[in-house]
Order: sequence, then structure tokens, then C-alpha cells
Amino acid sequence: MSRTTDKVSGKVNEIAGKAKQMAGKATNDKEMRAKGAAQEAKGKMQTAVGKAKDKVKGVVDRM
Repeated sequence: MSRTTDKVSGKVNEIAGKAKQMAGKATNDKEMRAKGAAQEAKGKMQTAVGKAKDKVKGVVDRM
């Protein structure tokens, strides 16, 4: 994936994960809350990967 795609997908997963957690909390569905937490964590990781790619590109561009 590209840097931008990683960051955008990451933010989408973070938001969707938070929404699932809220829905799970509202309906007392522990499984949905857990899935939401996992999706949010996945999103945070994707965002971090995108940011890391930005830094690597910055270093390579300066060479």
C-alpha cells in the first residue's frame, strides 16, 4: 500500500472500530466491543505504518 492509503485506511479503521465499541457498549455486546477494539488497534497500526513510510521517504529524498 502507499503511504497515503495506509494513513487513510488506518483512520477509517480507527473510526469504525470506535463506532463498533460504542454500539457494543450500548447493546451490552462484549464480542462487538472486542471486535471494535481490535479494528481500532489495526487502524492505529496502519496509520503508524503510513507515517513511518513518510519518514523513510523523507530520508531517502535527502540522499
